[in-house]
Amino acid sequence: MNHYYDRSNLKRIPELMKLAPQTAASFLSFERDVFHSTDAIPLKMKELIAVAVAHVTGCPYCIDVHVKKCKELGGTKEEILEAILIAASTRAGAILSHATHALIAFEDNPEQLSGQTTDQQSLVPDCFC
Repeated sequence: MNHYYDRSNLKRIPELMKLAPQTAASFLSFERDVFHSTDAIPLKMKELIAVAVAHVTGCPYCIDVHVKKCKELGGTKEEILEAILIAASTRAGAILSHATHALIAFEDNPEQLSGQTTDQQSLVPDCFC
């Protein structure tokens, strides 16, 4: 059995691009502009940001590509780990701050759907996740 996230899978990107050429071209143009057409943030820092975001999104391909690009630009293991830890801390902080919604939901009046029949309630999704 092959590994699920085999780097060679990326060789199929051109195949995907052929399925939606205009969208693919727009995406590649956007990515090129973000990384190379602006210079307020140095390229190595952009790659560190990309490494951190790749860890938040959980994309092993992005982790691999952006770590390698960052290293080529002089990024160190320490910088990469620090960026990842910042992402982890920020994500954990967001989870914690969103816990306020759990408190509000717990304290909220459970009769907010009152007045609706059982049939009406079944048509309204409780959550989209």
